[in-house]
Parts: sequence; structure tokens; C-alpha cells
Amino acid sequence: MNNKEPHITVQNLTMAYGDFVLMRDLDFTVNRGDVFIVMGGSGCGKSTLMRIMVGLKSPATGKVLYEDTSFWETSPEEQEQLMRNFGILYQSGALWSSMTLAENLALPLEQYTDLSPSQIREVVSLKLALVGLAGFEEFYPSEISGGMKKRAGLARAMAMDPEVLFFDEPSAGLDPISARLLDDLIIELSESLGATIVVVTHELASIFAIGNNSIFLDVDKRIMTASGDPKKLLAESEDPTVRRFLTRGEETERAR
Repeated sequence: MNNKEPHITVQNLTMAYGDFVLMRDLDFTVNRGDVFIVMGGSGCGKSTLMRIMVGLKSPATGKVLYEDTSFWETSPEEQEQLMRNFGILYQSGALWSSMTLAENLALPLEQYTDLSPSQIREVVSLKLALVGLAGFEEFYPSEISGGMKKRAGLARAMAMDPEVLFFDEPSAGLDPISARLLDDLIIELSESLGATIVVVTHELASIFAIGNNSIFLDVDKRIMTASGDPKKLLAESEDPTVRRFLTRGEETERAR
């Protein structure tokens, strides 16, 4: 259950590429246990924001705090330690094609833990079972479906028992049934593991199915124009851009 304890705090953050400002003055809080949605139209900087939050790109200005630690103002050693608490599911799944699923999951465990080979095999089997892939340890990515690749990527993201999971467009490229199954899995993992989950997506079905908190990035104004539970934003927001995004142009009113 979300106890509203701040886990990630973004303060006065501006994203830029050279002189081009993508978004400015972002301020929001991701609470511990949230399934937090970063939403907005194409080109608004959703994936760039995720890269800043996970330490792959520095902001032009502003802070990203994990509890009381300012990521971009701390030492490289502390940054690396913080990053070991992150699990990331990239849009493509980003599995090594030359490795089996078991080898893909074992890689970070071999590099960053002192677990024995037998313990690593046990962890790998457990994580694959959690995402419905028990028995697929020796399969290669080319031998499984797109939905299964996403689940395998999720299992690898969970390999190190991270405190925060980041998903970049997890439903991209999936058929509606596979996308719904992945949403259901994300909800199950959120409830069972208690991890904080940050999801970059523009898929309405996923936004409403899994999100309990969110921000909306307005690509034209280059600022954040809404935050909160997506369902509440749909019911209450008076911003026409937010409403168009959440209804895809259909002003369908929900019961209040």
C-alpha cells in the first residue's frame, strides 16, 4: 500500500540538448510504492526524463533526489551505488541475442553480487517464474514471442531486487492481449514486491490500468501542466490539451 513516503523528488529540472530546451521547471514527487506514469505526446521528452532519472543523461539544471540524496550532486561512487537499486526495462527489451534467457538474467548477478553459480541459477529460475516464463531458461530471445521478450526483460530488470523499476514504453509493439497481460503483470509485481515503478508511456489503456500517480508533459508549452492520478485527471482536469490526450480527442465524460 502506498504510504505517501517520498521516494524520488524532482526539483526545478530543465531538460535540454545544447541550446534547445525540451522541458523546463519540472517539479514532482514519486512516492514509495507508486506506479508513476510519465505521459505526453511524441517529442515531449518522456524518455529523456527517464534517462536523467536513471543517471544516463545529466539535466541542464535542477535536481533528482532519491530520498535525501541528490543524484547529480553526489560522488560517482554514490551514483553507482544508487544505480544498483534501479531496474530498467527498455522499449526493445534489450536482451543479448547470443545469450539464453538464463544467461541474460545471470549477467548482472555475476558482475555485481557474490552469489555462487547454484544460487544464481536459483535466482534466475525464480525471476523467470515470477513473469510466467518458468522452464524457458535455455531459450534464446529469437525463439520466443514479443510479449515473452518483454517479460524476460522485466525479469532481468528485477534480477538485483531493485527498489525502483523504470519501464520505457513497455507495451510498444505488443498486440492488445499481450499488452493487457503485461499491464496485469506490472500490477501484480507492484503489489507483491512493493517496488516503486516509473513508466514512460502514451498508451491510454496502460495509463488507466496501472497508474496511480502521473505527470503530463506539454510538448507545446514545454512544461509540466498536470499531475496526479490519471483517472482523476480525466474526470477533473480543465486543461484542453490534457483532456485531448486522455480521451484522444473524444470528450467522453465519465461519471463524477
